[in-house]
Amino acid sequence: MPVYEEVEIEDMEYDEEDMVYYYPCPCGDRFRITLEELWDGEDIAKCPSCTLRIEVIFEEEDLPPLPPEESTDDESDREDEDPKKEPKDTPEQD
Repeated sequence: MPVYEEVEIEDMEYDEEDMVYYYPCPCGDRFRITLEELWDGEDIAKCPSCTLRIEVIFEEEDLPPLPPEESTDDESDREDEDPKKEPKDTPEQD
């Protein structure tokens, strides 16, 4: 699909909290592309209200770093546990 325009990333607005780049669309809405999409090699920002798309011109080294991913399985809480270790002595029940 053809792009409406090529836009330098420096000309886009960056929302640090949401980690999203925005650029005004002629329809009145804004093109958007996330920082994660840019780091994944995506360079097409889409408008959620119409069919227009823009190509974002950027260099990866100029992108802000992605924040570290949060662990969802609580592995960080179990780092010092060794699964091969025997459980600590517990009182025996008769």
